[in-house]
Amino acid sequence: MQRKEVEAYVKDKYQTTPEFMWKKYPSYAVLRHQDNRKWYGLLMTVERGQLGLEGDGSEEIMDIKLDPKEVELRQGTAGFLPAYHMNKSNWLSVRLSQVPEKQICDLIDESYQITQA
Repeated sequence: MQRKEVEAYVKDKYQTTPEFMWKKYPSYAVLRHQDNRKWYGLLMTVERGQLGLEGDGSEEIMDIKLDPKEVELRQGTAGFLPAYHMNKSNWLSVRLSQVPEKQICDLIDESYQITQA
């Protein structure tokens, strides 16, 4: 799944417009609830080395908030990494190019629900 597809999905389903909050990181986009302003996702393009991955270049990832048991279960499985710059107990990084679109959408939905209250 590409970043633009994630942005289109959250706009269509949740009326979320990505927020670009940092001049130093102009490609980092926060996805948050309109009412309570809680984050449910963070889209980033990060150098592979910073993620502990081999090789040159960058990866498009999305941090999502999940139940800690779900985070623990998925960490270390293909397509998932410990959360980049977030609480690693409650957040998980998803490699957008490595995880099927339906699974990413399901995880976005789960993150949205968890952060709704």
